[in-house]
Amino acid sequence: MSSNALIKTCTASLTAKASNGFEVNEPPAQSVAEASRPPHDRGHALWSAEDGPTRMLLGSFDRWVGAVIADDGIDMPFMGGSDPVEATIVARADGIIVGTSPIDHMLQIWAPSLKITWRAGDGKKVSKGDEIATLTGDKEAVLAMERSILNILGQLSGIATEAKRWSAIAPGQIACTRKTIWGLMDKWAVHLGGGLTHRLNRTDATMIKENDLASMLRDVDGHANRIASFLQEVDPSTCGAFLEIEVRENKEAIIAAAMWAQRREQGVKKLVIMLDNFGPERCKEVAAELTEMGLREHVVLEASGGIEFDHLELWHECGLDVLSTSAINRGVAPLDMSMLMSGA
Repeated sequence: MSSNALIKTCTASLTAKASNGFEVNEPPAQSVAEASRPPHDRGHALWSAEDGPTRMLLGSFDRWVGAVIADDGIDMPFMGGSDPVEATIVARADGIIVGTSPIDHMLQIWAPSLKITWRAGDGKKVSKGDEIATLTGDKEAVLAMERSILNILGQLSGIATEAKRWSAIAPGQIACTRKTIWGLMDKWAVHLGGGLTHRLNRTDATMIKENDLASMLRDVDGHANRIASFLQEVDPSTCGAFLEIEVRENKEAIIAAAMWAQRREQGVKKLVIMLDNFGPERCKEVAAELTEMGLREHVVLEASGGIEFDHLELWHECGLDVLSTSAINRGVAPLDMSMLMSGA
């Protein structure tokens, strides 16, 4: 069946229901918070202001801290000494601090004799010249841990600061991707910077792309037909936090939305449709078409590919729910900071 025929079939079904006096696929009731927040907001699975890092995030801390320490040639914990010193970590630029929790975790295991007092906790804003923390303890332990502390704190704070910069222009829309350097720690930093984590790993939510459809539906010809076939058969209860499908053409987005609108009366969550490399104008066209057809309320629209900070205002105004990019966490400059011992 051609793309045009699929669209006609789906819309004819919707029109028939409406003409018979039935409500067409009334979406399930949502709270105000659920309705205003895209499902890409998965930060609560990593962190809460009351309890700090979750078990999932603590596991990530442990894995990455172990790698950082091992790569720095440290194979035994520092248990203390007789030459105490004090060192201060100072911000050399404005930014958002993230990384105090993994550093606490690292010191507890690898340098338990050191004491660190934080002046700025995770998610807090600092200005150039502000004291971030004071570290006291044996000189050799302080010198040995200095670079690992600054690497972790600088990297994660840089990501949070960049996420904040993007989110200031497109609040509630900016999401990172699974293209990360430090896995869940990158996503945590994006979250504390005001961005959306997107799915935390491959099984946290289900994202169906061209290769997935080609491998699952080898006997079905054409990407549009595969989209329709998959959305008819998929069990949303097995998809994790949300179900997302990638489209490459306007017609594919309409087909996906029309197919899902028919399933929404079953009480399923909104479908996330990723508009891959569409550009702001095409994204605006798709959003307008779906609105005109009465399908927009059944889907979450996400743009991915080619999203740059210099054109972020155009993206923000194109009528989508989510803008996903790896630019907020990959290749981002660390937040500049230094550690100085007393008397240095």
